[in-house]
This record gives sequence, C-alpha cells and structure tokens, in this order.
Amino acid sequence: MDGTLGIIVAKYNYWIYVILMMIGFYAMIGKRNLVKKLIGMNIFQTAIILMFVSSGVKHGAQIPILNKYEVIKHGVDATGVVNPLPHVLMLTAIVVSVSITGVALAILLRIYRQYGTLEEDEILEKLG
Repeated sequence: MDGTLGIIVAKYNYWIYVILMMIGFYAMIGKRNLVKKLIGMNIFQTAIILMFVSSGVKHGAQIPILNKYEVIKHGVDATGVVNPLPHVLMLTAIVVSVSITGVALAILLRIYRQYGTLEEDEILEKLG
C-alpha cells in the first residue's frame, strides 16, 4: 500500500492535470450554454499543455545552449540537457488555442445576434 501511495504522491502534478481535464470535459459535455462549453474546452486544452510541459522537465538538467567547440571535442550528454521540443510544441499549441478561442467567440457573438441566446436548447427550439 505504501508503494502505491508513494507513486501517487510522487506524480501529484499528473493527477491535477487529469482532474482539470475531467472538469473541462464535463463542461463541454454537460453544460448547455455555449460560452460554458468554450470555457470547458479552454480548461481541457490548458490541462493538456501543462501535462506536456511538465513531461519535458528534467531535474538537474541544463538549458540546451551549448558551446560548439566543447560539443565537437566531447560530444553531448543527453541526460544533462533539457529537450526543448515539448516546450516549443506547446508554445504552438497555445497560439492555436488562443486563435480557436477568438474564432469561437466571434461565432458565438454571431449566434447571439441571430438567435438572442447562447443556450443550446433555445437555439435548437428556434431552429426546429
């Protein structure tokens, strides 16, 4: 039992990301207001971004800025250098997330002007 508890406590940040993902997923599926669905999607995206960034962390490692002359002589010890790829990819994901949010807000504004509400049930009622 102590071993399992130790693993859970050691990976507490991943449990936080899973909880955030479930909150976002619930908001996307369970809520009827379109703005709440959009906020849920943003929470879900943020949890994924945080998970990927934290998976790229190496304790005690250095930034990947190296002296080329030392690299030519001695090579690179990959265990002592942080891989920048997850962080760079997540920067791209943040830009995409902000863009999607902006477009979604513009669409929601258009829906509100057209139907006078952002409640899913009321919009479907007006359509049918």
